[in-house]
Amino acid sequence: MPMNVRSALIILLILLPCLLFGQFKAGFAEREITPAIGMEMPGGYGKAFNDGAVHDPLKARAVVFENGGNTVVLVGIDAIAIAAHTVADIRRRLFQMIGLPAQSILIGASHTHSGGPMEGVVPGQFDHASEFVQKLAYEQSIVENQEYVRQVSDAVVAAVSEAFQNRKTAKASIGSGHEENVAFNRRFFMKNGLTWTHPSNFGTGINPDIVQVAGPIDPEVGVMGVWDLEDHFMGCVVNYANHCTNGAPGISADYVCFLEKTIRGVMDENAVVVFLQGASGDVTQVDNLSLGNTEFGVRSARFVGTSIGAEALKVLTKAEPGESLPIAAKTKTLKIPRRRPTAERVRQSIEIVQHGMENSDHTTWTFAKEIILADAMFQQEPVAEVEIQVIQVGAAVFVANPSELFCQIGLDIKEKSNMPLTWVVELANGSIGYVPTVAAFDADGGGYETRLTSYSNLEIQAATKIINASLALVNSLQRGALPQPPQKEKYVTPWSYGNVPPEKE
Repeated sequence: MPMNVRSALIILLILLPCLLFGQFKAGFAEREITPAIGMEMPGGYGKAFNDGAVHDPLKARAVVFENGGNTVVLVGIDAIAIAAHTVADIRRRLFQMIGLPAQSILIGASHTHSGGPMEGVVPGQFDHASEFVQKLAYEQSIVENQEYVRQVSDAVVAAVSEAFQNRKTAKASIGSGHEENVAFNRRFFMKNGLTWTHPSNFGTGINPDIVQVAGPIDPEVGVMGVWDLEDHFMGCVVNYANHCTNGAPGISADYVCFLEKTIRGVMDENAVVVFLQGASGDVTQVDNLSLGNTEFGVRSARFVGTSIGAEALKVLTKAEPGESLPIAAKTKTLKIPRRRPTAERVRQSIEIVQHGMENSDHTTWTFAKEIILADAMFQQEPVAEVEIQVIQVGAAVFVANPSELFCQIGLDIKEKSNMPLTWVVELANGSIGYVPTVAAFDADGGGYETRLTSYSNLEIQAATKIINASLALVNSLQRGALPQPPQKEKYVTPWSYGNVPPEKE
């Protein structure tokens, strides 16, 4: 090969990554989304309202990553969930404003139970049903507040738009830590042959009929940190699997508040901390095998958030920043049938509800109501649309779905992924309820998460379909590489202070 041709090829190979990808850029921004006094506070199956006390402001936090014309967006919101129709509206507006394609935008809810009415029965959703069903839906259930949804949507659009305008040449570090002391699986195999959720009933003593825990936790703390070229810390993304149910009094982001404070306290007081909830459908801060009673309130939220934040700080100080390539996004929408209650069960549920809540225990009445609503929902929408999304930033891939996904399912996705780091994000781009493992529906299964409700009703095989679709998208991506630290120079000579024999006198 002629020398000039060979030289040209060498130069081309050196420049090829820049030609293909261009500069790695990032931008962060956030907006407040604290609800108004007196709005509904979702987290259960009946009406509940905030009393106006605000422990900490709720936020929508956004980061934009860009390289070579490919742009992706990660948004974390302090909310119990976000409906698919709200995500669709936000994506439409962002496409019109700055040209971002829908598949490149991930919006994940933290699942705080101390937030605003972002998700629930949608006004008009049950207008096809009888007046009796409509009253159960609109007057006896949490209802999505359209005013608050517009407030949050506007805030997300504003945060993403600002992050997009703020983007600058940057470098990112990608790594993971380990925190196993703040999360516990809440499902247990019992002596009666079934699986129960929270069998010790929140601090009333350890249930003697517990055999063993029925599922794992995921201790991985996934962290992506971002610096500008002057080594100023811009912000980070943190992924961890644990319910936000510590319940700081009043309106609160729950432990995410303390996670943010911990990272900001060391790295930068203005840094944006985007939190994305991991696969935690069966994982909470409650230890059913402990006699301790400090699992709720501010102290608990501080313990969980500070512990995760401290581990994130270790990752941020150890992982090497660099250009994170490639950037990519893909989605696939699954159509998953819903489970439908039998006609006899619906009839019995109607009798219970009509008999009155005062003539039945609260749990029986509540889930009878839910069976009626689930049946009405099935009549209108027997198949649910479930979006599976993957967003890649270099060596890390965020695998998103709209369910409260059992932890084991998230671990299965991680195990079979071909990417260096795989972080599962639940309650992203919609809300379809719990997706348990298939085994949770076996004869020795059961528990709260398998209940049939208007919120949670996908077919038993939903987990398998989500796993397969997630892995198909992940494994179609180009594998990224972790940034590596600079290598030490080749050994030349020893340190002259230290290459001496012992000096005894």
